[in-house]
Amino acid sequence: MKFGKRLKQQIEESLPAWRDKFLSYKELKKLVRQISSAESCVEYGKADAEAEFVHLLNNEIDKFNVFFMEQEEDFIIRHKELQQRIKRVIETWGPNGTKPSEAEYKDEMAKIRKDIVNFHGEMVLLVNYSNINYTGLAKILKKYDKRTGGLLRLPFIQKVLQQPFFITDLVSKLVKECENTIDEVFPVEQEDEEEIVKEQREAITIAGKGIFRNTVAALLSMQEIRRGSSTYGHFSLPPMDLPDSDLIHSFQLNSPIPIV
Repeated sequence: MKFGKRLKQQIEESLPAWRDKFLSYKELKKLVRQISSAESCVEYGKADAEAEFVHLLNNEIDKFNVFFMEQEEDFIIRHKELQQRIKRVIETWGPNGTKPSEAEYKDEMAKIRKDIVNFHGEMVLLVNYSNINYTGLAKILKKYDKRTGGLLRLPFIQKVLQQPFFITDLVSKLVKECENTIDEVFPVEQEDEEEIVKEQREAITIAGKGIFRNTVAALLSMQEIRRGSSTYGHFSLPPMDLPDSDLIHSFQLNSPIPIV
């Protein structure tokens, strides 16, 4: 699949508020065409196009960084709030709480579990946002060097590797902490497991563009981009170890992002 089409799918699968935060790949590609065909143009025209290309690249990186850091800061705050909510519910309505109530406890914890799952999904989407934009930059720079004979890709990618939007360690840590919280605070009983998987399957079918469907699509996209056989070579993202989830594999045929 051509990257432009993949990027369009990613934008469609993102949260609505994020859709103008992705790489302006089409505009950059248009500039590359202008530069590579500049032999028939006056020299200053080529120089202007090259300067505009570099200027747009730098603006795109600034855009990624501002958006990523805003989301990262919001995630840190929300993670603390969720932990505080869990503690408060346990201390109030739990078996040893100040106002023990099994009904209130189950009701509030169910709400928290739903919020944690959605929160987890948003963080996975942000990691995917980082991956897809880095990949887009690597692709457009490769195209630039190939069509213009320039040597922009290596120094520019070295710069990108130091940018906040590329460094996803903190978000990945929060993702893992969310998963641990779900395992510890909301353990799944064996008899409930099939029912939960059934509900998740229905959510992905009925919700259409719900957060769960988007998260699965993002996981599949990251798996494809970061697999060891990636054609991006030296500039590719490292392979990503995903859990061997039967749920994820079961949705591969229905995913808009094919695994080949």
